[in-house]
Amino acid sequence: MNNQYIRREVFCCETCHELKSFWEKEISKQTCYRELEEDRQGRSALRKLREEWKQRLEKRLRMLDNPDGKEKQANTVG
Repeated sequence: MNNQYIRREVFCCETCHELKSFWEKEISKQTCYRELEEDRQGRSALRKLREEWKQRLEKRLRMLDNPDGKEKQANTVG
């Protein structure tokens, strides 16, 4: 089980300082986890692959919507 989903019980004995310190540490840990996950996703090739497939599909849809457009482009170039 992932550590971030474990329930933690806190008992404040004398002051709120201990409780505040505990939650500051927890927030710091969660921030670190979030930054690591964002970094991992940034290095992932999945986003790049999705963008490439999106471009391919858009190009294919344009070609299917306007089949004569490709012929016109070939005639003007050649």
